[in-house]
Amino acid sequence: MPRSVPDAGPQRVLAASNFVYTVGSGLFLTAGVLYFTQAVHLPASQVGLGLGIAGFVSLAVGIGVGHLADTRGARGVYAATLAVQALATAGFLLADSFWPFTLAVGAATGAKAAGLAARSPLIRHYGGDRPQAFRAYLRAVTNIGISLGALLAGWVVQVGTLTAYQLLVIGNAVAFAASASILLFLPPVTPGPAAGGPRWIALRDWPYLALTALDGVMAIQFKVLTVAIPLWLIAATTAPRWLVSGTMLINTVMVIALQVRASRHIDSPTRSAAAYRRAGVAFLVSCSLISLSAGIPAWAAATLLMTAVVIHTVGELWHSAAGFEASFALAPPHATGQYLGVFGLGAGLSEALGPGLLIALCITWGRPGWYVVGALFTLTGLTAPLIVRWAQRRQHARQAHPQAAAKTAAA
Repeated sequence: MPRSVPDAGPQRVLAASNFVYTVGSGLFLTAGVLYFTQAVHLPASQVGLGLGIAGFVSLAVGIGVGHLADTRGARGVYAATLAVQALATAGFLLADSFWPFTLAVGAATGAKAAGLAARSPLIRHYGGDRPQAFRAYLRAVTNIGISLGALLAGWVVQVGTLTAYQLLVIGNAVAFAASASILLFLPPVTPGPAAGGPRWIALRDWPYLALTALDGVMAIQFKVLTVAIPLWLIAATTAPRWLVSGTMLINTVMVIALQVRASRHIDSPTRSAAAYRRAGVAFLVSCSLISLSAGIPAWAAATLLMTAVVIHTVGELWHSAAGFEASFALAPPHATGQYLGVFGLGAGLSEALGPGLLIALCITWGRPGWYVVGALFTLTGLTAPLIVRWAQRRQHARQAHPQAAAKTAAA
């Protein structure tokens, strides 16, 4: 990681802003739900419903804000989304019933989705020759920040008082505000001239929409580690419960150490398609090993689960690198924010639908469900080269005949 730290300049400013932001995110990801259930005393069912509503509302925000970043300047729009997140998070202190909670968490979640889209033109502009590689570096930084935030949240959970939970919320809001302030050191990006044709071109780019759907299906794999494995480990295996934390630690360390390296040679849409395919196979192997961990001695179950997590994380590295490359390379430079806002819809849907799907298949159904999930990931990976080639043909046609492509999109 020290050799990968960007030189002083815009990349380092973006990395510093991202690091501070993710420390705050780590606080909430680890103990945010506990704040509302243990400190505010909202029923868990209401918290789940409010988070679900917020997740679906946020799906529509990224595209519009991404387009705004393309046309009005990405730095200011991105900083504004961070400021909204800070205010919405501070509003958690006033959320003492269902609707104030839903309003606050909806605003925070929507601003988060908008921020991811608004940041994309900055990554493309300041990412050098390969912004996808810089995006991989930012993901490694994200994991470091979230890990530190999780450690701080552990103290809050251990103390368990209302004051401690309120300090968690305040720290989260301050981190978001500080992240926005750091962006003042970033030179503004002048919006490029808009191309002709329809305004919402990303929503008319059918190959890119298909790629978004494909990546969204594969993004369900992120919930395997955070939802399916913990529930499976406790309900179906004799492995020690502390291994829930151990599996997350293995995943986090591998992503921090290897994400930049894994992305280094995935430098074209064709190679990204191959990485999707490899990731699908890795997930199938991992899911198969997890299914075999039931009904065997504790040491054998622990060994299988740790091996499965290592293989799963390798697949995650390939999947993330493939998504970085394909989403940027197949998006026109003048509409990066809008296209990456569309691409975020896939991840948003996986956030909303993935946990329920995994619980139904892997936990309720049991061992056969793991094979079904693994097969789903494999089929998704095998489909990737077809969709990427379709998107490349569309891109080449747009570049060769921009006016004809604009008329086709408008039709």
